[in-house]
Amino acid sequence: MATVFRPLERLRAPRPSLHPGVTGSGSACGRCTLGAKRYLLTDSIVKLKEFQQKKVAIAYNLPSTKAIYFRNLEEKLTQNKLILKEELKTVLHLCQSREDVELVKSIIYRFDRIILITRYHAENRNFTVGEYKFGPVFMRLCYELDLEDSAVELIKDKHLRGFFLDSTSFNILIDMLFTKGKYESALEVLIEMKNQDVKFSRDTYILAFAVCYKLNSPESFKICTTLREEALLKGDVISRRASCFAVALALNQNQVEKAMSIFSQIMNPESITCANLNILIHVRSNRLANLIKILQDTVDRSVSMFVKRHAFSEEVLAKVRDKLKDSPTLAARFDEVYGKLHVNGLVTVYTLDALLCHVPRDKKSNTVLLKKRTVSQRTLQPLSQSLLTE
Repeated sequence: MATVFRPLERLRAPRPSLHPGVTGSGSACGRCTLGAKRYLLTDSIVKLKEFQQKKVAIAYNLPSTKAIYFRNLEEKLTQNKLILKEELKTVLHLCQSREDVELVKSIIYRFDRIILITRYHAENRNFTVGEYKFGPVFMRLCYELDLEDSAVELIKDKHLRGFFLDSTSFNILIDMLFTKGKYESALEVLIEMKNQDVKFSRDTYILAFAVCYKLNSPESFKICTTLREEALLKGDVISRRASCFAVALALNQNQVEKAMSIFSQIMNPESITCANLNILIHVRSNRLANLIKILQDTVDRSVSMFVKRHAFSEEVLAKVRDKLKDSPTLAARFDEVYGKLHVNGLVTVYTLDALLCHVPRDKKSNTVLLKKRTVSQRTLQPLSQSLLTE
């Protein structure tokens, strides 16, 4: 495990080295408009709205004021009394400002910095087996109040090992840092996650590869490659989104063969991001005739009007045009196909960077609707019977 992060030790103070073509001006994410800040996790993981709703409910049902509650909690600590699980949950949901969070931090760090947590671990073993995870709640609080620096400070504190036991806490923090463009700090959190032996989830690999892609340095490319190889050896799932970041990083680092290799291992490359990455791979590998054929086939493909064809980024097509400037015949063919793509609405203003950072819409709500509909709307009979009669 230690060998995996040898390149990371040299990245403690990395130089800004973003590739000029990486930083796009737009975002295709579901919650953002073009030009808004980017993030990678879906609402179903961050659960910020759910957290805020719970804060309102807890504050409404509080028998006293927040000030009184905080003061009573401090008195219990002064008297060395046990802090109950519900009390800790409540105080985390009562925080409304940076000052409130600082008070919570001072409560946690009182008495040898960790008396609260150690006492809680000793007297409530359920905490350690996942009955309730405080880490994600604290991270959502920091997300809401823009306190990513406080979150990094706590998650790296050796005295708080055990408070952040799950990948969700780290994932939310990395996403928060990614949103702020603090990629070096996000990488440090990733290092901390490895050092604490927290298992990487499917989302962790997306975040890790995205951070490496944004840093866009030889060191970050080594980290991305090593993490990917290690994940494949362990049998971890590398999603299409994560692989796309790895392909883009390899292209930015002029590792075309590596980019081709990673792309070839994507199980289902049917996405707008994959379509554009495939074009860039053809550009960089000088397979220009085949590139024109791919674009032409997209225009000529006879599909139903209800089947969405993948669009191509104007930025990517501009790179194709630049590559063909010394090949008049191919350039003429490209101009013809380019016009047809425009006519068919198959050109998008989103940059490749915006497409990579696009967050897919949660599928949870659709699943719920499917589960709820068990009766035919026409016959009012159970669907299984209704289908037979119809």
